[in-house]
Amino acid sequence: MNIDRRKATLFGAAAAVRLLLFTSFPGLPDLLTARVEISTPVTSFKRLQEGVFLYNHNVSPYDGGVYHQAPLLLPLFSLLPSSATYPAFTYLLYIILDLLSANALMCIAQSGEAVSSKLFTSPRKDKRWSNFAIAAAFLFNPFTIASCIGRPTSVFTNCAILHAISKAVNGNSFTAMFALSFAAYLSMYPILLFPPLALLCYDRRPPLKNPESIYSFVLGNAVAVGGSLYSLLHMSSLITGSWEFLSSTYGVQLLLPDLTPNVGLWWYFFIEMFDSFRNFFLGVFWIHLSSYVAGLTIRLRRQPLFVLTLLLGIFAIFKPYPSISDTSLFLAMLPLYRHVFPLMRYTFLASSTVLYATLLGPAFYYLWIYAGSGNANFFYAITLVWSLGLSLLTSDALFAVLRDELEVERPEMKGMEIRQI
Repeated sequence: MNIDRRKATLFGAAAAVRLLLFTSFPGLPDLLTARVEISTPVTSFKRLQEGVFLYNHNVSPYDGGVYHQAPLLLPLFSLLPSSATYPAFTYLLYIILDLLSANALMCIAQSGEAVSSKLFTSPRKDKRWSNFAIAAAFLFNPFTIASCIGRPTSVFTNCAILHAISKAVNGNSFTAMFALSFAAYLSMYPILLFPPLALLCYDRRPPLKNPESIYSFVLGNAVAVGGSLYSLLHMSSLITGSWEFLSSTYGVQLLLPDLTPNVGLWWYFFIEMFDSFRNFFLGVFWIHLSSYVAGLTIRLRRQPLFVLTLLLGIFAIFKPYPSISDTSLFLAMLPLYRHVFPLMRYTFLASSTVLYATLLGPAFYYLWIYAGSGNANFFYAITLVWSLGLSLLTSDALFAVLRDELEVERPEMKGMEIRQI
């Protein structure tokens, strides 16, 4: 059996860094678990611990209104020794999840789909980073490491999304749809990735003598996703003994009853919202989040992988309960498009804005909650700056890819300046 030494070294170093942080700083996991930038009401490890405690004592975790996560996580973590007594097992689980995510990311990079899809080949296809460099950028990203140490359940969702994409680029549509279904089961919002993921599966499927039409292919995959989701939900009802978990997991994300501060845009807006307008603006926010899917999928039909990348960035900004774990997933996919980086115009501004918000966010939260010298506006203002930086990054990446397509369609436009009128 041949072992890739570079890959083993990379994964070993990433695992060693995480183990070192876990063991050398015993208080760090609990400290990061309590951070609103890492844990949200629907991904918090502390809330998961409470849910597992109630589950092990034959009490419904969904009665108290604290646990809002998927039921299948309960038997998984109940099989592990107590994280308070034997935390090493939980640490190893999250380290393995990060390594699995990096392995899936390497498969995506190795496929070359980012630079040469079925319907489009970039003239800059030779400018790309190796799959090891892309995996290293993900594994040693401070956001990824902080998410691993903080142990939110969003790490499971990220792993499932990356595996869905990696199976799609290999033409394995059934496995890709099951992985997407599992991600949607955990966090709900990944179901919006279905249209570009189905198109990616269609483009990357092996050649057939009697090719299936795109409409029947997408319909068949939609049935597969629906069947997988129903199976997961039915298993959940058997575990919990009822269907009450639906309102406690997905209802919380849809209706936003828990307004715990986070790095997103929803919580402060709905704190200030009059109850008579709440349902209207909930609909507006959800329509806004989902409206990007159809437009981007149609316009960028020739590059479905980039649609997935862009949607992950949009979700990191506009989903109800975002965290830096969502941002780390977007930043993991973005290096696949190294070839369009020279076409981006605001890379320094966007990266500086994100770094600025990353450093000042905890300080503003401290001033508000602990020092008492600030208020909610302090923290919400820095989350607006954070969202601005991510918005600049996503929009600039979209501009670069569209400019790359334009130079293929109209070579005479290459090198010409584009001005907005």
